[in-house]
Amino acid sequence: MAKDVMCEVNSCRYWAQDNKCSASSIFVASHNPREARKPAETDCRTFEAK
Repeated sequence: MAKDVMCEVNSCRYWAQDNKCSASSIFVASHNPREARKPAETDCRTFEAK
């Protein structure tokens, strides 16, 4: 499991100093019904606007 989750989306409620994610857990989903092959085919469903 990742020790630190990095995030550059500073408009997210869970964004913390040094581009860290402060959420207790994260949910990453795929846009592709099969499997993602590129970062652009995924998104963070944990995002909440500040």
